[in-house]
Amino acid sequence: MIDSRDMQAIGLCRFSYPALGGFQVEHETIEDRIAFLYAEDRLEERFQLMETVALPCLQAQTDQNFEMIIVIGDTLPKHHVDRLHDITANIPQISIVAHEPKPHRPLMKELINGARKDPKAPCLQFRHDDDDAISVDFFERFREAVNAVPGLLENRSVAFDWNRGIIAEMSADGIAATDTIRNLYVASLGMYVRGGCPLTIMNFRHGIMNQFMPTVSFTDTPMWVRTHNGYNDSRQKKVKPVPVEPLTVEQEAELKARFAIDVDQVRATFS
Repeated sequence: MIDSRDMQAIGLCRFSYPALGGFQVEHETIEDRIAFLYAEDRLEERFQLMETVALPCLQAQTDQNFEMIIVIGDTLPKHHVDRLHDITANIPQISIVAHEPKPHRPLMKELINGARKDPKAPCLQFRHDDDDAISVDFFERFREAVNAVPGLLENRSVAFDWNRGIIAEMSADGIAATDTIRNLYVASLGMYVRGGCPLTIMNFRHGIMNQFMPTVSFTDTPMWVRTHNGYNDSRQKKVKPVPVEPLTVEQEAELKARFAIDVDQVRATFS
């Protein structure tokens, strides 16, 4: 059996990419979708969340052996493209690719499989939203979990789900949050793919992956932060609000240690 520490870990992040499909919020035309995604106030919030939430946890990973593709539209205005390159420059694992609007899942599957250095070798895959964080030991724990279940690796794919996390709201006042458990959320959800198998994590809706493959779940410690913000795709429709409470000083320190989220940076960025 190949040690998971030798497996390529490939991730995918969509940054306001105007896909054909792939959104819960519908638009009549692709022009309407692009206008929504590229609105200056929306993009400013996306950048604020990426800079304070989504990127610091990657830079702080205890296992730096991963790579992540950020997908953008080929019409994203240049000043936003330049800003994205600037804020990701210190994370060498990130590559940014631009595409014209294409059907969502086929393109994402093509990008992940195209990134596999050796399609005949097994690999690890993950998704990362631009407004979420994963724990700083996610890749370390992911590889340990894969090594712990050698019998399952005979399957073409296996999901690994860390389902305990934190819902958080960011503002100039700091961070308000609450603990929760959510099975098969995007963040801290990984997938093992057997060598020679063309499946990708983008073949499946994340919430039902356990219907298609063995799934190993862990609930011992918070492993992700999901931000609720003005432009969550899944929260544009009428949804039940999640009550959150301002973090104590001790909780702020725990969040920084676990997810590299700095409350002082949050206050400064959102002020």
